[in-house]
Amino acid sequence: MPPQPIRQKWKSAMSDRERFNNQMHYRPIDRCFNREFGYWAENYEQWPGFIENGIKTEDEANRFFNFDRMEVVTGNTWICPGFERKVLSETATTQTILDTNGLICEVPKDAHSTIPHYLGSIIKTPEDWKKARQKHLNPDHPVRKPDVAALKKKHPDNRDYPLGIYTGSMIGVVRDLLTVEGLSYAIYDYPEMVEDMIETACVLIENHLDAVLPHMQFDYACGWEDICFKNGPLVSVEFFRKMVVPRYKRIGARLQKHGIDLWYTDCDGDVRPILKDFLACGINCLFPFEVLCCCHPGELLKEYGNDLRIMGGFNKVEMARGPKAIDAYMKSLVPLVERGGCIPFCDHRCPPDVSWENYLYYLDLKEKTFGMK
Repeated sequence: MPPQPIRQKWKSAMSDRERFNNQMHYRPIDRCFNREFGYWAENYEQWPGFIENGIKTEDEANRFFNFDRMEVVTGNTWICPGFERKVLSETATTQTILDTNGLICEVPKDAHSTIPHYLGSIIKTPEDWKKARQKHLNPDHPVRKPDVAALKKKHPDNRDYPLGIYTGSMIGVVRDLLTVEGLSYAIYDYPEMVEDMIETACVLIENHLDAVLPHMQFDYACGWEDICFKNGPLVSVEFFRKMVVPRYKRIGARLQKHGIDLWYTDCDGDVRPILKDFLACGINCLFPFEVLCCCHPGELLKEYGNDLRIMGGFNKVEMARGPKAIDAYMKSLVPLVERGGCIPFCDHRCPPDVSWENYLYYLDLKEKTFGMK
């Protein structure tokens, strides 16, 4: 039997779907949309409330905290089938493996949450890519065909929650497949290969959209494009504009044709150098907007006005510092929520250095500040 929610759902006069659409389109709302972006794996092992109630997944946590509902339709739009995972070598504390994404990486044996130490990729040359594309990125693989009837049954048009369509990644998946170092060299050594990889990613997404969009109503689109770090993009802005933007414009045209005018992408780091390019493609919302890598969300919302939306943006460092810091940061977000186009939550997955007590204080204050009066 699933655990009972620890909190009541915020008082409402609208459905979650109506509220989300109104808030993201600067229309009147009953209260702020209430959601969070999840947690590190350690939180499930360290937070007393999670341990005592057997909460082990993000879906369970969302129900436990009674957050507003959001759903996304995804598909098999990249590597399929995965590469065979192999252990290549090991030490007392680490293993060097070939993972299912074709990457050679060092991972801790105790499986604590950390970004793997990537050592390389099995794809280094155009010939390697050709073999991988034929075996692992065949657009006609039967598993890529979505079961539209099942999706329509699961997410009917008269639902009361917002539903998104996943738009994947154009360059982040390529970066993942080659590693940052591998991509950096390949852009100069094998530019045709890199462009073909981006084009392959685009076609796989287009195929999925073409199979689903005509048959269902969506409230938004969402993607993942981790191509920035704390000092800006991992590729040059010129490269991004030449290779990535045209593909995103093709995706954006499909979304617009089917009435989808809200599109966010999960891109960590400092996105400011390519933000105008995102907007030109139709990507008009940033998620989960990491503050320390970029700036306070108010700075960009002031600069770009109603052309930009932000989801996230509550500085996790301030959350860890306790009530006074949480109070001050929450207050700084009030005018952003009041203007519309901003749904605040932890600016990435909440880390375990935010205590259980501080997190509950944050949730209580968020409801007091942005809930229905």
